[in-house]
Amino acid sequence: MNRFLFVLILALASPLALAQPASLEQLLQDIRELRSNEQAAMREREAQFLRERDNQQQLMQRAEAELAPIQAEADRLKAEFDQLEQALADTEAEMKQRSGYLGELFGVVRQTASDTRSQWQDSLLNVQFPERLARLDQLASASQIPTVETLEQFWFMLQEDMTASGRISRVTAPVINRDGQQQDLPVVLVGPFVALADGQYLSYRPEVGALQVVGRQPSRSLVDDFLAPRTELADLLVDPTRGTVLAQMQQTPSLMDRIRQGGLVGYVIMALGALGVLLALVKLVWLFRVSGRIDRQADQLGTPRDDNPLGRILGVIGDQPKLEDLETLELRLDEAILRETPALERGNALIKLLAAVAPLLGLLGTVTGMIVTFQAITLFGTSDPKLMAGGISQALVTTVLGLVVAIPLLFLHATLAARSKALVQMLEQQSAGLIALHLEPGARRGE
Repeated sequence: MNRFLFVLILALASPLALAQPASLEQLLQDIRELRSNEQAAMREREAQFLRERDNQQQLMQRAEAELAPIQAEADRLKAEFDQLEQALADTEAEMKQRSGYLGELFGVVRQTASDTRSQWQDSLLNVQFPERLARLDQLASASQIPTVETLEQFWFMLQEDMTASGRISRVTAPVINRDGQQQDLPVVLVGPFVALADGQYLSYRPEVGALQVVGRQPSRSLVDDFLAPRTELADLLVDPTRGTVLAQMQQTPSLMDRIRQGGLVGYVIMALGALGVLLALVKLVWLFRVSGRIDRQADQLGTPRDDNPLGRILGVIGDQPKLEDLETLELRLDEAILRETPALERGNALIKLLAAVAPLLGLLGTVTGMIVTFQAITLFGTSDPKLMAGGISQALVTTVLGLVVAIPLLFLHATLAARSKALVQMLEQQSAGLIALHLEPGARRGE
């Protein structure tokens, strides 16, 4: 204790030495005052600490007092929760025990509703019963066991569909025409197979829930007869696949579509074919007319006419030929026949040429189509066959068009050549007969 006081005196002596106290008594007096002040400050801090400790204890006691009822309430709620959870488990067990096979029945109902929804998605009867798909979706996605009323509604929808499938109904439904305009029209439903409006067949579009006029119509005369007022039965083309055949009909290209697929080469082949067929028909008609005139002239050899080859040949002989000029007469007849032959055979070579050129043009179209196909493969690869379909179609269609044009032209050329040759042979036979007739003694023309 003495050491402590000594150190304290030395520590306090330094600032006091700077202050240069008057005497040691004054220094001692200052130390006493300083110590007294420090002790008073320590007692004040101790009193403040005690006051704060008492305050904290009061706050803690108050918090503990408030926590007690809350803890009691929490214990009560937990006990109640455990009791309700146990009651719920008991109830679920009891419900499962009482339901028996209702869980399996629920699964079957949901599966059946989903399958029925898939079957009815594209049905024409949806325009007559527009709310049934939503009901099926609700039943297929239900998470609770359906009630008896729900099962009865499902059964009623199935019965309603079966009944509507076997009758003809008239309803008002939205119809999209070929211009894309939608309007409500009276529609005749022949079960789920055919929908008719304004004498046209309709198809169902499930994405918009409306009917649409199909681009390619089957026989319209049957539709008009079917929709007209009548007392007897009427025929009608019905799609038994419920729209599949009608949809395939829209995707099947027509004759004009096939010709368009041939491109420029296809149009050239068709033009040459039409030209050849027209020329052949005109020439065939002309040959038949010439043949008829020759036959009539053969019955009237005494009166030659200039409107047929035989009459012109008879004009070369004259009325009274001289027998001593027989060789000259034969030469003149041969010359007349040769003069008539080119007119009878005119156009045959051109038709033959067209028949030979048509397959070559088809081969040209095949080559150009394959070039287009390989270009598509180079640019886009083989991932999408639709990109190559245009070139392949051109290659095949032009080949078909070339053969379709060449085959009839070959038959027509053979017919024309045979007919022309027959007429020339007829002229030669008549000329030989005339010479033999004049060589007979006392013979006269026309006997």
